[in-house]
Amino acid sequence: QVQLMESGGGLVQPGGSLRLSCTASGFTLDDYTIGWFRQAPGKEREGVSCMSSGGDKENYADSVKGRFTISRDTAKNTVYLEMESLTPEDTAVYYCASSLWGRFYDGRCSPSRFGSWGQGTQVTVSS
Repeated sequence: QVQLMESGGGLVQPGGSLRLSCTASGFTLDDYTIGWFRQAPGKEREGVSCMSSGGDKENYADSVKGRFTISRDTAKNTVYLEMESLTPEDTAVYYCASSLWGRFYDGRCSPSRFGSWGQGTQVTVSS
């Protein structure tokens, strides 16, 4: 059974850091472009960061550039999102997903291009 499971969310103060993890089961993450997305209450789901299967392409939303870093651990079949200098505007449910097109990645980190979503992990930035 193909499954993605996120973890690592929680409550953090502004300026703090969190590392989210996304572990796959039933398939090999390295065969896919992987993305992190988030959805805040009342807002549409948006792309946060995406990485090609080979790790040679990365994209970040303008709002997180310089603060968030996406990475892969092939041995653990896991993708991470390291988040620093968090602000209340980063509060959302964070999801990981694998691309509908496998290894193909044209640099567009859009939710419509991804399937096999995890259940999400809540990140709340508040003092």
